[in-house]
Amino acid sequence: MNQNNNKSDLKKFFIKLAAITFSVIIIINITYNLIFADKIENINKLLSFKKESVDLIKDKIRLEVKNGLLKEKILNDEDKKLFYEFYLKLKSEFEEIERQ
Repeated sequence: MNQNNNKSDLKKFFIKLAAITFSVIIIINITYNLIFADKIENINKLLSFKKESVDLIKDKIRLEVKNGLLKEKILNDEDKKLFYEFYLKLKSEFEEIERQ
């Protein structure tokens, strides 16, 4: 009777162990898919430099430049000031190089 009881306990233990292991695997898989899969897919898209995607980006930049040239004002006043200050900063740094 005692031996049958031990076998029954071992059988219950292995069933519980298998159920817990299966549950942990499912939880890890769901967590990975919900949290990391989208982010990894986006990173892969950014890092993959296929010729088609590069050409698509070039065409989009060309289109935006053409559309910008058709406008009366390309930059708003705040952007103009920012670019001008950036230009002055670069100019002063280049003048330092020329003095050396």
